[in-house]
Amino acid sequence: MPYITVGQENSGNIDLYYEDHGSGKPVVLIHGWPLSGRSWEKQVTALLEAGYRVIPYDRRGFGESSKPTFGYDYDTFAEDLHTLMMKLDLRDAALVGFSMGGGEVARYLGTYGAERVSKAVFLAAIPPFLLKTSDNPEGVDGSVFEEIKKAIAADRPAFLSQFLKNFYNVDILGGRLISDQVVQLNWNIAAGASPKGTLDCVSAWLTDFRNDLQRIDVPTLVIHGDADRILPLAATGKRAQEAVKGSRLVVVEGGPHGLTWTHAEIINRELLSFLGTEKALGARAQ
Repeated sequence: MPYITVGQENSGNIDLYYEDHGSGKPVVLIHGWPLSGRSWEKQVTALLEAGYRVIPYDRRGFGESSKPTFGYDYDTFAEDLHTLMMKLDLRDAALVGFSMGGGEVARYLGTYGAERVSKAVFLAAIPPFLLKTSDNPEGVDGSVFEEIKKAIAADRPAFLSQFLKNFYNVDILGGRLISDQVVQLNWNIAAGASPKGTLDCVSAWLTDFRNDLQRIDVPTLVIHGDADRILPLAATGKRAQEAVKGSRLVVVEGGPHGLTWTHAEIINRELLSFLGTEKALGARAQ
């Protein structure tokens, strides 16, 4: 399996697991919490069939990547992504971030710029700023995140089970757009993540990405479900689109947080349409 070393903890390397499939323009897929690159199952196939080079990877602490006890902050996550981009020498790449992965997209572009990036996609993503402060009244009270930390520390597997029910709005979509088996698969992946990384990432959720979003100068697509219980549209996707100049917002009616599975057909259509804009323009010009 392919790995890229991004650091070291005592006697062991910190390695990121990634997959690299297909050819054509690269599309880097950055997963959400507490899952892994496997969560892109329905998007990988569609992107490959459309002729893209597809590169999903596992964030440190999750999936098949190393599980160190430190580095669960967005500066480090963005540095990890930069290492991947440099070592694979990716150019003209599209960065697609789901949920927590949207933070990597924002911080990477805000820190390293768009020299290697041609487009950005925020899917049910965490920016611009979740925490309620005096200059961010739309945010969520900090006590909510402290309770989440307590619940994870007390019984992480039980917390994950309840979290995934709201991740997919199972009470409404279960048996129709999401099966019990998919939810169980997600739980298995999440339960296998680093306990410390799972906990530490909650603090990372409170990162302020507002300045990062203002620096983005590549074509940007924001996709968000209007039934997202984890990251409500009004607090995240809508505000992110307003912050990125020239970006476009697609609202998926009835879409839960985990809409990459439940509404995969819509997501794939919008994603391929956005990524293929240049091809479409070229075809019309001929």
